[in-house]
Amino acid sequence: MLAVEIAQPGGPEMLRPARRSVPEPGEGEVLVRVAAAGVNRPDVMQRQGRYPPPPGASDIPGLEIAGCVVAVGPNVTSPAIGDRVCALLTGGGYAEYCLAPAPLCLPLPVGFDEIQGACLPETMFTVWANVFDRGRLAPDESLLVHGGTSGIGVSAIQIARALGSTVYATAGTPQKCQACEALGAVAINYRSEDFVEAVERLSGGRGIDVILDMVGGDYLSRNLACLASAGRLVQIAVQGGVKAEINLWTVMAKRLTVTGSTLRSRSVAEKAAIAKAVRERVWPLLESGAIRPMIHAEFPLEAAAEAHRVMESGQHIGKLVLRVGR
Repeated sequence: MLAVEIAQPGGPEMLRPARRSVPEPGEGEVLVRVAAAGVNRPDVMQRQGRYPPPPGASDIPGLEIAGCVVAVGPNVTSPAIGDRVCALLTGGGYAEYCLAPAPLCLPLPVGFDEIQGACLPETMFTVWANVFDRGRLAPDESLLVHGGTSGIGVSAIQIARALGSTVYATAGTPQKCQACEALGAVAINYRSEDFVEAVERLSGGRGIDVILDMVGGDYLSRNLACLASAGRLVQIAVQGGVKAEINLWTVMAKRLTVTGSTLRSRSVAEKAAIAKAVRERVWPLLESGAIRPMIHAEFPLEAAAEAHRVMESGQHIGKLVLRVGR
């Protein structure tokens, strides 16, 4: 099969087409003929040598795919051969075929094609696990999303809005702010105004109930300043650095919660619980049209390096997708 492998840690040019053997599904796994694969920030970090795959995972990048099940391993009752699915992976998605844990395969939402389906697993699982499981966002509360036009950001805005929350989002250009506003968020251009001051003004001094942050670093103290009493900060990435000072008095005085998580290293059982919640709560929103994936651009599998260049440029709004086999 055709796959895209990382020749060695480095820039996008290190992504190279290669020939690999088609894998065989083991216990609890299915083999999917891939039609499309989502491109995500962790793929970029893996290519750079900063986010190695967990033990036992494929060295081929790619954490989400959509396609057709063509073989099943022992003790798999669902999905079945011939089912169209999208799936969350620990790796291996940049290929014509990949293995997926059966419990992490979801049927494509009604009316969705594989390109749209490949945008869903990593994003929807991440948003649900962090905003709603860890962050406990309630319908009458407010959410601040940093990086509002990322794949995670556009999904978080839409789901929170659809479930009744007020949403604020930061973005770095007027065009990106307009995109956030079109999705129902109150946009804050972090380049032209201080987001802490903006939150103070826009919330009438109350602050934000839940913040979803991908930056880390010096955003920590600023996020704490933005939180309302009993607010929750959920960290899902550290693009601005892994270390920061924290004012514990602020945490105590406002009764704050600082938490976070990663998804890739969790057990299949843990991710299966998230998959169940996503299918029950998010899939109906997709099928009704209340929320939708936003696709910035599609690339053939062989052009994965170009997709990575676009992601690293930071100019995209929404998801980048690789087309496989067509």
